[in-house]
Amino acid sequence: MSAPLITSIWPGSPYPRGATWDGEGVNFALFSEHAEKVELCLFDPSGQNEIQRIQLREQTDLVWHCYLPEARPGLLYGYRVHGPYDPQCGHRFNPHKLLIDPYAKDIVGPLDWSDAHFGYHHGHPAGDLAPDCRDSASGMPKCRVTDPAFSWGGDRAPNIPWHEMVIYELHVGGFTKNHPEIPPALRGTFAGLCTAPVIEHLKRLGITSVELMPIHAFIDDRYLVDQGRRNFWGYNSIAYFAPDQRYSTNGSTKEFKIMVKTLHSAGIEVILDVVYNHTAEGNHHGPTLSFRGIDNAAYYRLAPGNLRHYTDYTGCGNTLNLQHPCVLQLIMDSLRYWVQEMHVDGFRFDLASALARELHEVDRLGAFFDILHQDPVLSQVKLIAEPWDLGEGGYQVGNFPVGWAEWNDRYRDCMRAYWRGDGGLIGEFARRLTGSSDLYAHNGRRPHASINYVTAHDGFTLHDLVSYNHKHNHANGENNRDGSDRNLSWNCGVEGASDDPEINALRARQKRNLLATLFLSQGVPMLLAGDEMGRTQQGNNNAYCQDNQVSWVNWSLTDADRELQDFVARLIHLRRAHPVFHRRNFFQGKPIHGNDGSSIKDIHWIKPDGNEMSEHEWEHDFARSLGVHLSGESLGEVDQRGRAVRDDNFILLFNAHHERIDFRLPTLGENCVWQALLDTHYHAGLHVDGNFAGGGTYPLQGRTLALMRQHNVAAPTESTA
Repeated sequence: MSAPLITSIWPGSPYPRGATWDGEGVNFALFSEHAEKVELCLFDPSGQNEIQRIQLREQTDLVWHCYLPEARPGLLYGYRVHGPYDPQCGHRFNPHKLLIDPYAKDIVGPLDWSDAHFGYHHGHPAGDLAPDCRDSASGMPKCRVTDPAFSWGGDRAPNIPWHEMVIYELHVGGFTKNHPEIPPALRGTFAGLCTAPVIEHLKRLGITSVELMPIHAFIDDRYLVDQGRRNFWGYNSIAYFAPDQRYSTNGSTKEFKIMVKTLHSAGIEVILDVVYNHTAEGNHHGPTLSFRGIDNAAYYRLAPGNLRHYTDYTGCGNTLNLQHPCVLQLIMDSLRYWVQEMHVDGFRFDLASALARELHEVDRLGAFFDILHQDPVLSQVKLIAEPWDLGEGGYQVGNFPVGWAEWNDRYRDCMRAYWRGDGGLIGEFARRLTGSSDLYAHNGRRPHASINYVTAHDGFTLHDLVSYNHKHNHANGENNRDGSDRNLSWNCGVEGASDDPEINALRARQKRNLLATLFLSQGVPMLLAGDEMGRTQQGNNNAYCQDNQVSWVNWSLTDADRELQDFVARLIHLRRAHPVFHRRNFFQGKPIHGNDGSSIKDIHWIKPDGNEMSEHEWEHDFARSLGVHLSGESLGEVDQRGRAVRDDNFILLFNAHHERIDFRLPTLGENCVWQALLDTHYHAGLHVDGNFAGGGTYPLQGRTLALMRQHNVAAPTESTA
């Protein structure tokens, strides 16, 4: 069935951008500074047949626009943009290429790769300087006009305070693909993510916020498709307003909204991992799918003195040009759309340093940050930076402004190295454990500026971190050259899977050590989905192209997997129940006076002999053991109603050495007794009991963490472990 032709064409408006249904018709608006002519192409419902071309004759402030009173939601469209094809001057217009609207709210149909998707003639001696005249429309996805109507009812953002957050990073497709309790038709989709089994799992763990790996419409690279793989992770965006159809059961954008509404009703926030630093069009040899053909010189940062090529701070071939006001507007409009129309609670910005670059420098007070900081909508949501890119000076951990949190890779690397047994790290370990004040306090930020993690999507899973010394990425088809060689991992004596019960027991203990450290550290902990259940990628530390069992979460759990899951749930609930583990402010390390006139340090560090650490002892290369006393009695913080926050006093004991160390426990007050709550040496860390008198010793086994809580009894007695 063919769609009827449009007979009425009105001038329309340059704003809002994109295709906007207002209840009577559809306004189309496309920015292009250097175009000479713009054509709107309409398609039949199949998307295979172009039924009409409409020239946009109106141009206002570099925006081409028209209004079609006969158009309705569901209409499929794309653009053809005319102008000079002159790569050496930065222009790559080619009207033979159908282009995706950068503001499209919905993208339908696959990208069926062919040479026609490239603006230049493959195989021509002139390379990308020779334009290609083949039409790309038949193999291109199409934009679809949407109806934004949706009943949000009483939906409210959970507004979890930063210091109470527990983030869970997951991939929408891979998380539920294997889940036996989810109907097969819903697995790997937005709908699957808001089913009862998933909600129950997240709630049981104590997760407050899910961070979704990229869900913006993205492209599978041609070289991956040719090899039978795909860009599974999705860090290859082509449309910043459209949820990817691969995660939808019925092709409706409303499915995403239903997911958000359902998670919100369970008290769980939704944070999106967004990729505004580059697009799927790659370098000068890449395809012409959208931005390149609409206005290459405006949308991308071109190499100074060589406009044929791109400035690449991302390692993906191009960098979006946020110095251009209309490109910056695109990003800001996209962010506001996801907050206001889709109700998300925050964003994690991939390679965020690339967004801050003005000229070649990373400017933490750049236009992007200034605009976000003053925006009445976006300044109120969670903003998390991956604080680096691949360009010179791109590593900016600790340098983002107030209002931002950051992925803290220094936390990741320190905790991995410490529990691996590396020496000389206790000073660094202490700084990371207590919220990294050395990185974040200088500009007024608080411990929650540090997003602490041991593993993330990029790199080893937790199980693989303790099972492999080296990456095993052969399945990626790049001869194991891809992925990082610096993993700070330790296989506990055998590379890969082992039947040795001692090896497996050590690996299980190392996982407990890393998880307990993560959830008992100041800052915001982030857990990689599946790490709580022993997920493995068989040593692949760069599974970006593995849409299969390598990447999918395995829900067929062994007894050991269930025990680990129970351990993680207990840890998270312990953290959330005790404010001393998620302070709003950094420790002072000096006496704090209480209401009764007494004073005690909010934190102090102890050696195995029970004495406080001295300055020079922090630098001992041989030191692998230390303890820390956290005073809940002297938090020095108040709740939302101004009431003093009180908690128990705790001691954390750490031993990354392979031999047992007897820790002398401090005596704090009369009849001081320490109750053992957690010891990672024991089976699943759960079977711990006993009271230990202050002044006595606690037998801390090799490669073990212990947590103890102070309480007073009339007649303390010491038991032995």
